[in-house]
Order: sequence, then structure tokens, then C-alpha cells
Amino acid sequence: MTLLPLALTGAAFLVGMGVLWTRLLAARREAYIRQFELPRGLFEKLRKQRPELSIKECQLVAHALRQFFLAHLKSGRRFVSMPSQVVDDLWHEYILYTKHYQQFCRKAFGRFMHHSPAVVLRPRQQSNAGLRRCFWWACKEENINPRRPTRMPLLFAIDRKLGIAGGFFYVPDCNALRADGRGDVHCGGDFGNDGYDGGTAGFGDDGGGLGTGDDGSGGSSSDGGCGGGGCGGGD
Repeated sequence: MTLLPLALTGAAFLVGMGVLWTRLLAARREAYIRQFELPRGLFEKLRKQRPELSIKECQLVAHALRQFFLAHLKSGRRFVSMPSQVVDDLWHEYILYTKHYQQFCRKAFGRFMHHSPAVVLRPRQQSNAGLRRCFWWACKEENINPRRPTRMPLLFAIDRKLGIAGGFFYVPDCNALRADGRGDVHCGGDFGNDGYDGGTAGFGDDGGGLGTGDDGSGGSSSDGGCGGGGCGGGD
């Protein structure tokens, strides 16, 4: 009669240990992403593409890239879309440091983070899932309410902040700009708009389940090249 309770106790212990290990591993990976060093010479590569950038501005771009990697990790390593052209430039250059990037991915995610095409936030686009997921976690990183943002997180603000030619400019609310005929600015408020991505599913407490693409397929190559809204990464 006592064997069943003992077995249940043992099973509960194993489950608890599994949960604890998962949390410790996630914390270790997050700490690594926040602290790892980019390879030497990477900023010089970026400045060849963007000569207007200072070293200090390159460091800001690197901080935004960390924010993108954290969004991928915290989303459960789901697909996330890249909203910034200049951060995407740095990511592309980093990938070319093959050994360093492979080592980073192994320690940060436990597997390789692939690079996939994506498009900017638009009605009825599957890739919106990855972009909205990225927005959710970037907002959480900076204690911004993703449903009603009063400012944009760095990853979504940096192209506008640095005046990047061909960049993607996001503001919290661009109704006034749209009234003036500005069509080149994207709105943070649109990420919670029911007209996007089949509704606001996924803007729940955990930031998961953002419409289509939850299996990592959102923003696949069928959505087009990397010209519409940067690029995305995931499995």
C-alpha cells in the first residue's frame, strides 16, 4: 500500500528537478548572451557598409543585436523576425565568422540559430508572428507594455535613431504621421491591432502563441527576400 505514494513522490521529485534544471539552463544561456564578446574586427566590417556610424553607435547596434538574440531565447527558441536593417547588417557580418557564431549558438541556444527571410508588419502576413513575438520580448526587456507602448524598444527604434538609409522606422503611435501622408513609418500600436495576423492571439501574459508560425515556420522563404523588413531567425 505504501509503494504507490512512494512512486508518486519519486516522480514528483524528478519532475521538480527537471523544471529546476530547465530554469537554471535558461538563466545560464541568458547570462551568456548578455556577456559574450563579439569577434574583433566586426565593427570595422559593419562600418564598411555603414561608414557614417561611429564606434559608439556600433556598440549600440551590438546591444540591439543582443536584444534580438534574447527575444529568440525567451520565446522558447521560436522564430523571431529582425525589425532593423542596421542590426541585420551586423548579424550578417557576425554569421561570416563561422566558428565563432557556431560556438555562440551552441552556448546561447543549444542549437544553431538559422537565418530566414521575413517582411515588415503587414496585414495577413504569416511572418507577422515572428515580428510580433520579437516585439513582445524586446518590450519586456525594457519594461514597456507591448499592447500600449509609449516608446519603442531599442531593437525597433535604432534605425530611426541612427537615421539609417533604407531603415525601418517605428514609432509608438503614428496616426499623426499617417494623416500627413507618411507611409514609411511603422507603428508600435499596430502590433496589438486586431487587424493584424488574425487577431491579437499571443499578446497574453507569456507572449507565446503569436498567430501562425509558432512551429518556427512563420516568415519562411515563401514570404520573400530580406528586403521588406530585415531578416528573421529561428528553427
